Amino acid sequence: MIVCIAEKPSVAKDIARVIGATQSHDGYMEGNGYQVTWTFGHLCTLKEPHDYTPLWKPWALSRLPMIPPRFGIKLIDSPTIAKQFHVIEQLMQKADRIINCGDAGQEGELIQRWVMQKARATCPVSRLWISSLTEESIREGFSALKDQSEYQSLYEAGLSRAIGDWLLGMNATRLYTLKYGQNRQVLSIGRVQTPTLALIVNRYWEIHNFQPQPYWVLTTIYRDTTFTAVKGKYPSAEQGQADLQRILGHEFTVTDITTKKGKEAPPRLYDLTSLQVECNKRYGFSADQTLQLIQGLYEKKYTTYPRVDTTYLSDDIYPKCPKILQGLTSYATLTAPLLSKKLPKSKKVFDSSKVTDHHAIIPTGVAPQSLSPDEQCVYDEVCRHFIAVFYPDCVFSQTTVIGDVNSVAFKAGGKQILEPGWRTVIKPAKNDGEEKKDDENKNEERILPAFTVGEHGPHQPQLTEKKTTPPKPYTEATLLRAMETAGKNIEDESLREAMKENGIGRPSTRAAIIETLFKRRYIRKERKSLEPTPTGIELVGLIHEELLKSAELTGIWEKKLREIEQHKYDAGQFINELKQMVTDIVWQVMNDNSNRRVAVTPEEKTKGKKRKL
Repeated sequence: MIVCIAEKPSVAKDIARVIGATQSHDGYMEGNGYQVTWTFGHLCTLKEPHDYTPLWKPWALSRLPMIPPRFGIKLIDSPTIAKQFHVIEQLMQKADRIINCGDAGQEGELIQRWVMQKARATCPVSRLWISSLTEESIREGFSALKDQSEYQSLYEAGLSRAIGDWLLGMNATRLYTLKYGQNRQVLSIGRVQTPTLALIVNRYWEIHNFQPQPYWVLTTIYRDTTFTAVKGKYPSAEQGQADLQRILGHEFTVTDITTKKGKEAPPRLYDLTSLQVECNKRYGFSADQTLQLIQGLYEKKYTTYPRVDTTYLSDDIYPKCPKILQGLTSYATLTAPLLSKKLPKSKKVFDSSKVTDHHAIIPTGVAPQSLSPDEQCVYDEVCRHFIAVFYPDCVFSQTTVIGDVNSVAFKAGGKQILEPGWRTVIKPAKNDGEEKKDDENKNEERILPAFTVGEHGPHQPQLTEKKTTPPKPYTEATLLRAMETAGKNIEDESLREAMKENGIGRPSTRAAIIETLFKRRYIRKERKSLEPTPTGIELVGLIHEELLKSAELTGIWEKKLREIEQHKYDAGQFINELKQMVTDIVWQVMNDNSNRRVAVTPEEKTKGKKRKL
């Protein structure tokens, strides 16, 4: 008998139906030579400190660091889990072969491997690797099963991540709680959680300590168009006044007009982070809410596997794209121009070298039914981005007009869409004030009247005092981007792609990290802004160990985990480095003779609007 094990009951039922296992039993389906069972996500976890030795049960500084000689796993303490595991164990011990049908990613590999280890399975194991749950995809996957050994490095990366989180989380949390927590609150420290909190706290201090600096801008209005002095910002009122006096009483003359055509390529397809960012901007969805919605769409077979960090498709997807577009019947007016000719194949979309586990998130072509309004929003984003990548570039003209008033140069810019191209499919999000554009960019987006070189006339000059503004607090959208780039502010999409290896956390875990910071009462939300609580501020303030709170250093550890998955780094070396790091941190904190303490943020003070889950 062949035993298939999926990560959720709903996925198991989809697989069972395709392979002919139609007889229902308690905890599994059977038929056609298969038994299909399931987990509920994680059934097993790493053992807790007291499982290794009773000496580690009480929290005591003298017992740190806790470094087990060998890590072990155990069942999560739950009657439901115990019952289902008993079913799995019995099936696996009698199996001729096991097919791991877990989610095709690092976490899915770890979940199922732990279950097979706990069940003491000894038969050969194959791996099902699919990117969608459609019948066609499942059949293709079963026709291309691979031996489990081909995914060994994926498991080692997942195991190293789990052990690393245990080593740092268990030791640092006890260390900081006992040393600085006043016995009133557990101070949770995490390998990704703490650097993420530090990003928010550091931004808070940048804003709090910001000293606005005055500057002056000289503008003039000619033919209902605002022109700005080419000199830019004047550092003093005197310098601005000098030029203002110089131009008073003189006519404005147009000296140069330059018009250039430009092209804007379609936006990239979605990975999980960019989808979460866009849904936060457009709809106010939290990162976790977007993850749950796109996971639901995947399980309903409407979109592909969501927990991905690439915006590319592998080359073998290209032949399937016309059929997917045909299935998007709700978007027939947008897909019709594409289906009448051969689809373009851009290297910005199709590049197998940029795809490892999974490709970007795209629709499957299965027509959705009975979507909730929130599901429809997320589905619409995925479909429109998929359609848009096959549309031509947006063509625009960029006009720059230069004027002169008594040898003081002025400039105005304007932009006009000539051929909308992909902008027919994707409309810009409304500017909600979160990320206001500067005056120059605003000018570039306006339509200018027709000017001619040499024309002249009266104008209305004005010198305006302005002040520099502080950086904006993080929103969930901007925080996700900061996590993706280890705190570096990168707008360019291609550069951001290159930074992903050094990002902190994984796309699938970043939403949970943000939610954890809320639950720990380290951050709170003020409208869309994320603000640290006093506890969060003080916790980051007392951490002197940069390894614990530096997004950049944590990004280096994340890169090593990715390299383990790619056979470029040794998992044992990674664990040994972490053990040494934890030992060093314990020694440093134990030798801190200061009297620092962390304030406790009462729960009622962090309550605002209820978080949308």
